[in-house]
Amino acid sequence: MAANTIDIAAAIRKDVVCMHCKGTNVGSAMSCADILAVLYFDVLRLDRPDDPQRDRFVLSKGHAVSAVYSALSLKGFFPRGLLGSYLVDGSPLTGHPSRGSVPGIEVSCGSLGHGIAIAVGMARAAKLDGRAHRVFVLCGDGELQEGSVWEAAMMAARMGLDNLTVIVDANNLQGYGRSEDIQPIETFAPKFAAFRWGVREIDGHDHAQLRDALHAVPFTPGAPSAVIARTVKGKGVAEMEDELGWHYFSVPLAKLAPFVDELGNGDR
Repeated sequence: MAANTIDIAAAIRKDVVCMHCKGTNVGSAMSCADILAVLYFDVLRLDRPDDPQRDRFVLSKGHAVSAVYSALSLKGFFPRGLLGSYLVDGSPLTGHPSRGSVPGIEVSCGSLGHGIAIAVGMARAAKLDGRAHRVFVLCGDGELQEGSVWEAAMMAARMGLDNLTVIVDANNLQGYGRSEDIQPIETFAPKFAAFRWGVREIDGHDHAQLRDALHAVPFTPGAPSAVIARTVKGKGVAEMEDELGWHYFSVPLAKLAPFVDELGNGDR
């Protein structure tokens, strides 16, 4: 029976809220929970983290790694109890992904703009080796202001990497303001299309749209695919939603239980 990705996304958000009693970027992790739930439990061919035929996932917006840790623990790749060690000195659960820290973390990322370029290399290697696995990348909307993203996009199309999919978590908030005031999200699809990528724009919280898009890749034969997923920063907790401050705030202990209760209502 197919996994209930809506329930899984709610579980990811609860984990994230609990983990972010320490550390920042809770809003960034909340916005991509639905994307990760559909990816890990409906799309990625990933039964074992050491399977050489597995699909690869690269978290380019590395500051949202708490949501990935949650998804990996829900997959059973490491014990759920380890989540409580997030950001504790000596813990493998660091604030940005570190390759090999726990099973399922494929790439070390932190500096924005690097993940897509790394994924291009991974997708190209798969082609050269005659392997059938695919590479998926999740990046942020503010991240697309990095020039290295577009250098990689140009190369991916030139090499016909139809085994590569980039998902943009377009939550319209970045470190210093709204993305639309710095580099409008409406420009992303035309840019990818100009680089000869197949492109779709979707609601990044609608699981049916996520499944339809991610199961349809490659959108254009012989070309890489880009999914522009419109999301809400802090999705799931009303106080956090679309509020820039939650890019930086930790969750106060006094608010932890109310936030978890709100996420348990199942109606957001």
